[in-house]
Amino acid sequence: MVGRENGIPREDYVEPRCLLGMDPMGEEDTLRPIPQRRVMEKLDEYISRRDYDGAERHLKYWLEEAKMVRDMRGELLVRNELIGHYRKTGDRDGALENAAAAENLVERLGMENTVSAGTTWVNAATACNAFGENGRALVLFEKARNVYEKTAGVSPALLGGLYNNMALTYGALGRYDEALALYEKAFDTMGTMSGGELEQGITCLNMADAYAGKLGMEQAESRIFALLDQALALLDTKTTPRDGYYAFVCEKCAPTFDYYGYFAAAEELRERVREIYERA
Repeated sequence: MVGRENGIPREDYVEPRCLLGMDPMGEEDTLRPIPQRRVMEKLDEYISRRDYDGAERHLKYWLEEAKMVRDMRGELLVRNELIGHYRKTGDRDGALENAAAAENLVERLGMENTVSAGTTWVNAATACNAFGENGRALVLFEKARNVYEKTAGVSPALLGGLYNNMALTYGALGRYDEALALYEKAFDTMGTMSGGELEQGITCLNMADAYAGKLGMEQAESRIFALLDQALALLDTKTTPRDGYYAFVCEKCAPTFDYYGYFAAAEELRERVREIYERA
């Protein structure tokens, strides 16, 4: 999935005081957790300006703060965001190191059966997939799927994101039938959420790639073009806000349209991106 990393539910990381609220002698620890809401709001500002260097400095600062005050839940939040940041900027070591640290924090916090654990595993798995660690990615995706599908009330965005990213990993391994089945689940799941058209459009493009891999370009041509047309229609949904996230999605989708010869569509998407960022 494109977009900022899956968020951890606020109630799973916000505490009235530091997670380690009592010292070994039973007295209250005066340390306080990091201000998660403020951290995320500022991060969104950096991302909206495409100031990725600023976003990295911001996250690294709050990572050190969380470690200093022993706020493990706050640290988990920041490391999840760092996983996504380093994945998007192509820093393999940074992404995988933070993924491993986040997995360790889930275990230390005893959160293995929570939605937050599933979200952490999805983020870590997506990073593993991005850097060719597909076997490891599938293990993590399966762990997340087990939690998500057994937990009532999991948001369609989280569940659809899991299916979509897990399908990408199956596709990378040449397991196209499994990938396509998950893309169908992702598409249907995203259809149940308000404003899910952008995610459905992304899924259509991913399915086009999967059919190309499974059948070859010549045999898959009609399916591919139908999916590209469907993706364009979804990206053109009139009720979809033309905001920073819309620009991010269009920017990520344009190369796929170029690849399949939809040059005019790709240029139109890039023009929308330019217009949105010029207004920002």
